[in-house]
Parts: sequence; C-alpha cells; structure tokens
Amino acid sequence: MSVAFDQQQEENISQINITPLVDVMLVLLVIFMVTAPILQQGVAVDLPQVTTGALESKEESLVVSLSREAKVHLNERAITLSDLQERLSEIAQKTPNRPVYLRADKGVPYGKVVEVMAVVRNAGIQKLGMVTEPLRDE
Repeated sequence: MSVAFDQQQEENISQINITPLVDVMLVLLVIFMVTAPILQQGVAVDLPQVTTGALESKEESLVVSLSREAKVHLNERAITLSDLQERLSEIAQKTPNRPVYLRADKGVPYGKVVEVMAVVRNAGIQKLGMVTEPLRDE
C-alpha cells in the first residue's frame, strides 16, 4: 500500500500560532502582579521639602502629644493610654469624621509613637494626622 501525496494539498501555513505567546504573557503578568507589591515595600524615598500654610479648621482641634519622656497628653492635659482610648471613643461616637492630630517629639522611640497611633485607631478615629514643623533655612 502506497500513499500518494498530492503536491497541491501540501501548502505552507503562513499564519503565526499565538497561543504559546499568550501563555508566556499570562505567566509574566502573574509574576509581575505577585512581585510588584514586594518591590514597593522596601523602596527608599527622598521626599521633597516644601513650605505650606496651616490648615483652617472650624472646630477645636484634638491634639494628642507625646513628650520626650513618652508621656501622653490630650489637648495639653496629661492622660494615660487607656483613658485616651476611652475619651477618643466617646468623641468618635459623637463626631465620627473628626480628625485627631498627633504631635510626637522626634526623640521618642518609633515603637511608642506607633503604640499611641494604634490606641487612636482602636478608639474609632478614622482621620489621624501627624504634626510637623515647617522647614527652616539653615
């Protein structure tokens, strides 16, 4: 039995098979989606220094201050962390979108600042701002 090949039926296909290209593209997409958040966590950023004016506020500001000795104050009144959370919880129930500003001495350990921030967040305050001094020309 011999099979006869017809020369007219044997033509080259001039189309590109893109299925493998799509597969590679999807694999690369998944790899980039997984690695992109990891790369952004450790990026060192040199922020620009600008001069800005003070923000205008219609109501009395709530300022939580953290002194160099790691003592907590709420609007110039000394307070413990548990009392701070209770007081801010009451305020958050009355006015849920009221901002609180955190003033921390630059000599205070970072862990203590984060602890105070966690107390403020656990009290139900959604808007927490950090107070800094304007840039001085040296």
